[in-house]
Amino acid sequence: MNQFMIMLSAIVLAAGLSKRMGTANKLLLKYKNRTVVEIVVENVIASGIEEVIVVTGHEPELIQNVLSNLPVKTVYNPFYEKGMTTSIQTGIPLSQGNGYMICLSDMVLLASEDYAALKASFEQQVQVDKKCICIPVFNGQKGNPVIFSSFYRELILQSEYMEGCKNIIADYKENVHLVQMNTSNILTDIDYPEDYNKLSQLTDSQ
Repeated sequence: MNQFMIMLSAIVLAAGLSKRMGTANKLLLKYKNRTVVEIVVENVIASGIEEVIVVTGHEPELIQNVLSNLPVKTVYNPFYEKGMTTSIQTGIPLSQGNGYMICLSDMVLLASEDYAALKASFEQQVQVDKKCICIPVFNGQKGNPVIFSSFYRELILQSEYMEGCKNIIADYKENVHLVQMNTSNILTDIDYPEDYNKLSQLTDSQ
């Protein structure tokens, strides 16, 4: 098969209400002297992904302010309270990519190398399967971020399932490509105060 130019877009979902965190917006909490969302977006950029789109919703001005010096596109999702899918659907129309890496904005342990490894795997797999969906795996557990080829653009935009793209993954199992990862970073996010406290303790001990 002839090689074709591949451009990957990262859709960083930064719109959520952080309800499980209590009163704090988890994306604005400090980790290693920077906000959670800054670290995630900076690592996505450092991985070499060509286009980074950040979707805001809850407290959009505060999120935009901390990202103002970074080379990203930001877009506001007015329907963010309806569910994660609305943020994906807000970001994808801005994308110029052959694929969409759906990034969660609270996964501070994911390094640029992790994103780069997934990017490389997608670029290889999409050459042989234009419908590929790349999912990272560590010790048999599937994690995030997941990459969808642009074949799924309209399916995602028309989806009425509000909890992400699990329904599409279920319908296209034969196109799922599992990417074996070297660390558990793909499994670790921040949902509850105890999650943040564990990360803070880990930082303090380093």
